[in-house]
Amino acid sequence: MTLVQCRRCGMVYADPVDAALTDGTFYDERSVPYYLSPEKLESDFAPVRFERELRLFRKFCPRGVVLDVGCSTGSFLFQLKRGSLCPEGRHPFRPTPSTAAAGESPLSASDAYTVTGLDMAGAALDHAADRGIPVIREPFLAHNFGARRFEAITFWAVLEHLAQPREFLRKAATLLGPGGVCFVLVPNLDSLAVRLLGPKYRYVTEEHINYFTAATLGRLAGGEPTLELVAVRSMHFNPVVIWQDWRGCGRPVADAERVRLLHRTTALKQSAWLKPVKLAYRGVERALGALGWADNVALVLRKR
Repeated sequence: MTLVQCRRCGMVYADPVDAALTDGTFYDERSVPYYLSPEKLESDFAPVRFERELRLFRKFCPRGVVLDVGCSTGSFLFQLKRGSLCPEGRHPFRPTPSTAAAGESPLSASDAYTVTGLDMAGAALDHAADRGIPVIREPFLAHNFGARRFEAITFWAVLEHLAQPREFLRKAATLLGPGGVCFVLVPNLDSLAVRLLGPKYRYVTEEHINYFTAATLGRLAGGEPTLELVAVRSMHFNPVVIWQDWRGCGRPVADAERVRLLHRTTALKQSAWLKPVKLAYRGVERALGALGWADNVALVLRKR
């Protein structure tokens, strides 16, 4: 894999790109051994898996019709409908201030959101459908949504995989209703992990075509005039990955190893015995987020 950098905007991306990464073949072949492995599914559907994304999402979209692009097994939408944010089950869905002021009864998370997932990995979508998630089995740019409009469209860890990320944002903008919100999360090229590891970092990998910083992601979003940037976040931090990749000296990390680590760290996050450690960890993550050095960058974009 060869990475290049644009001299004008600073964007880093792969050139050339293997056709299997752009036509969906790579992900369809990978779905059963990786996305549908028991440990991966258990981790993805654990209550702590999307707690940061859910907190951000509910802040800017307390209800409405939601499209998750690149939904895979449907775990985010499943958690959104279930209404969980943490293993103790706190932070249930709350009504908007206008609803509360009107004296209406609070909606459950299940009632508040109507969800649809879209992806191309057939076996993963079968699992999403089995979990009760309505799915679209067609490329996002090719699918005709007709008159359908959404209050929110999410791209969680998606744009780094795309040969045409600008076109995806442009189409998302046309599908959002007035005031609708688009959420984008990508790996952060400015992260502490990249600063320490460089190309040894496991997320510098063939399936990642684009390598964003907050600045380059913001410039990409700024190219769509109907979307207004309303929030930037830097979130997530995994010191175990840094340690393993440092020791591994850049060797490829097998999917099975990635799944084992995800399963182990998910279990640790849910352990009541490690509460003091988790508090310290969250403090470090917040500090890195304030510097823009956490593992991921997230943008919230609102339809003008």
